[in-house]
Amino acid sequence: MNTMLRAVLTRMIKAGDLTVTDADGNRHQFGDKTGVPVHIRFNNRQAERAVVLDPELKVGECFMDGDIDFVEGDVYSFLQLVFENTGPTAATEPWMKMIGRMRVLLRRFQQMNTIARSSRNIKSHYDLSGELYDLFLDPDKQYSCAYFDPPNATLAEAQLAKKRHIAAKLLVREGDKVLDIGCGWGGMGLYLARHLKANVTGVTLSEEQYGIANKRAEEEGLADRAKFLLTDYRSIHDRFDRLVSVGMFEHVGVGHFGEYFQHVARLLKPDGIFLLHSIGRADGPGATNPFIRKYIFPGGYIPALSEVLPHIEKAGLYVTDIEILRLHYAETLKAWREAFIARRDEAKALYDERFCRMWEFYLAASESAFRWQNMMVFHIQIAHRQDAVPLTRSYIEAEEKRLKRLDSALRIANSEETAGKCSMQA
Repeated sequence: MNTMLRAVLTRMIKAGDLTVTDADGNRHQFGDKTGVPVHIRFNNRQAERAVVLDPELKVGECFMDGDIDFVEGDVYSFLQLVFENTGPTAATEPWMKMIGRMRVLLRRFQQMNTIARSSRNIKSHYDLSGELYDLFLDPDKQYSCAYFDPPNATLAEAQLAKKRHIAAKLLVREGDKVLDIGCGWGGMGLYLARHLKANVTGVTLSEEQYGIANKRAEEEGLADRAKFLLTDYRSIHDRFDRLVSVGMFEHVGVGHFGEYFQHVARLLKPDGIFLLHSIGRADGPGATNPFIRKYIFPGGYIPALSEVLPHIEKAGLYVTDIEILRLHYAETLKAWREAFIARRDEAKALYDERFCRMWEFYLAASESAFRWQNMMVFHIQIAHRQDAVPLTRSYIEAEEKRLKRLDSALRIANSEETAGKCSMQA
């Protein structure tokens, strides 16, 4: 085994049961043999050297390329073993920390997200086959953190609760003009149009999402109240009563935060409300994980609140509410990871083994980041005026309860309509 790799693993893995088979076929034991056994095999010496020098990139890359395999356990159990031994930061060696500091220094260059570059970055991920996302997302195709209220909710129930929670904070009135920045496949916008009779405009840079969102609006008879555009939010020149953005801010880039909130101030009417839902760092500024940046979300960056709030202030906007969602995304990603693994053969038929390994690592590493590292999700409610929302937060719970009753009524009505159609066909 590579001498450096053996030394690092000996220092790092004190608890747990890790077996490593090196490129020469020799087995090495690390930890105290407690917990779930994990056995990893290196298929060549280059992988041993690469993993010890730059583990944040190379563990995932070598797994994706077949240079390492799991004989016992899987990616997720291996990452759990590592983080339970090291805490939030697995990069413990001096050279690993130096590489991390270099990535922080380079992040502004890597995240120069002009309109053209943003479009290319988004297409590389969100224009993958819609059939792929159907394998693991809920039926509404919500590709962001769910809200587990109650904690034992199914994924579909938790995603519906997320939409209710956001809608309650927006205080949407019938006829309000709403802009959904980064609308995905249209689920949030359609919810606001359907439940609250808002006039919704959604924007996306993904052709796949654009097509599906508008098709859904047509099929639900909501095309008169919900339209989705294939354009950048910076190209919108209207003003809106409400703005909402769910899971898009992570694509803005640290060098564009000021620009983003200047546009928010421009787009939001004087008495308007904006709700920002974004992944965040609980431990301060950092750099995008190199595997995620290279293979999953080029140009992306997860911000710390300390990096976001100054730009809101400079744009002349008020923060009227902040909420931190802690383990909700860990549970969301668990549901996605398990669903993907259960239908892995279908994903392989769409793409190939290398893609499936890449996606497995992405989902496992992302869940690990929320469960054992310092990732969370924040909601920031923003307005031009301090009195744009009520004085206390009780209105949020009251509106959620009202929307929950409306959800039940609509579900019953849809069931009766479906039953009536089946009866007529019979």
